[in-house]
Amino acid sequence: MKKLILSLALLTGSVLVNTLKAQVNVGVNINIGSQPDWGPRGYDYVEYYYLPDIESYYYVPRRQFVYLSGGNWVFSAYLPPAHRHYDLYRGYKVVVNEPRAYRYYGKHKMRYAKHKSYHGKHQKYKGGHGRKHHRRGHDD
Repeated sequence: MKKLILSLALLTGSVLVNTLKAQVNVGVNINIGSQPDWGPRGYDYVEYYYLPDIESYYYVPRRQFVYLSGGNWVFSAYLPPAHRHYDLYRGYKVVVNEPRAYRYYGKHKMRYAKHKSYHGKHQKYKGGHGRKHHRRGHDD
């Protein structure tokens, strides 16, 4: 009888622990530490930056530039060769939080063309900019 009670107690305890683990396991996406110094401030998560001046992306999680070359998307630790002297600190950046943002290149190119050759003060955060929480989609 003691063995039966002990077995039931262990089984109940095991089920309780697994249930608690499942309830506590919550995923939070934060990549503040991996965002580059030249990126806009105020975001706890960034997937991509779209760089209108050079019509390229920067993929934050892997620290790679993504750009078209010969009709193919290239992932590189370096800026595109034609823009290797581009000043990342002065150019405009658009936060794009969607998987494989470069698939929407045509839309981004048209939407953010007005920000090409932006070389003013640091970007101001109004409207979609400066949010302190994770947001999927575009900020402009």
